[in-house]
Amino acid sequence: MPDHRDLNHDLDVYATDPLAGAGLPLWLAGGSVIRRELERLAKDLAHADGCVDVHTPVLGKRGLFERSGHWAKFGDDMFPTMQLGDEEVVLRPANCPHHALVYKARSHSYRELPVRLNELAPMFRAERSGVLSGLTRVRQISLDDTHVFCRPDQTGAEVARGLRAALEAQRILGLPVHHVRLSLRDDSDAWLGTREQWDAVQDSLRESAGEVLAGYDLPLVEGLGEAAFYGPKVDLQVVDSRGHEETIATVQVDFNQPERFDLTYHGEDGERHRVVMVHRGTVGSMERVTAALLERYEGRLPLWLAPVQVAVLPVSSEQDEAARALVNALRAEGVRVELACDDSLGSRIREARRRR
Repeated sequence: MPDHRDLNHDLDVYATDPLAGAGLPLWLAGGSVIRRELERLAKDLAHADGCVDVHTPVLGKRGLFERSGHWAKFGDDMFPTMQLGDEEVVLRPANCPHHALVYKARSHSYRELPVRLNELAPMFRAERSGVLSGLTRVRQISLDDTHVFCRPDQTGAEVARGLRAALEAQRILGLPVHHVRLSLRDDSDAWLGTREQWDAVQDSLRESAGEVLAGYDLPLVEGLGEAAFYGPKVDLQVVDSRGHEETIATVQVDFNQPERFDLTYHGEDGERHRVVMVHRGTVGSMERVTAALLERYEGRLPLWLAPVQVAVLPVSSEQDEAARALVNALRAEGVRVELACDDSLGSRIREARRRR
């Protein structure tokens, strides 16, 4: 399996420049087509699954991430704060605190739950330079991110729903999932919440994942110490060209942020009750999925993802006018087409093949 960084030399998906900074790829025209199609797939799947769109800022006050727990448990991976007048603001490492505020912006009844909020949103990780790699490890991540706010009795069904959606996304993309990892806490002090809370949610997650995977030929492998700091998760794992295991999509249960942000709903009894928050990544991050697709297909992407779907190569200048008419007709039908008239026919054929 070729490395996506080597394939990029021929395909011109992205570029890097020291002036932009390490881990901050520049999406070129071809890569932007791939990304647009992935974003369209992510939105189509989200809307079909009952999600609604929200838009939130990439900046937040330091206090927002202190409240969420990211500052204490994830601070080393965050960018430094910026002083704006009397406020300290920071680039967000995750979207969930902002989505918690969206949910909290108005009251909710038990009848309207679950609420599923989706956003294709950038977030920022201060990755060390030594671990940066092409599109798989970057400092700005564009994530297909959904947060579900549900009643406790709906949690198992929402986890199963999220896992099925992620598996369906990978089926459409043709990305083989190596295994599904049940990411659990270990005995360290890196986690928020009590052991009893964790044990109960981990057992529920294990049961929900097991029920879904009964219909798939995929093992469920437990990973101690691989949980998010706020709760356990189910991760879809793929293996890249270097044999490294990467998470392509995830479903996570969070009982900490609902407490920290006091997220509630009005129950049938008229009292306020605590919601459960389920984090879902269905397609995954645009960067990591693009890298996985390039390697999986060795640069020969499925037609719907290909930056150029048709190359028109007139045999001689006498066909140029007819070739341009064909190109215009195809573009009018939404086909991504490229006209190549310069150089010899053999050279143009080789160039078209090189660029897949």
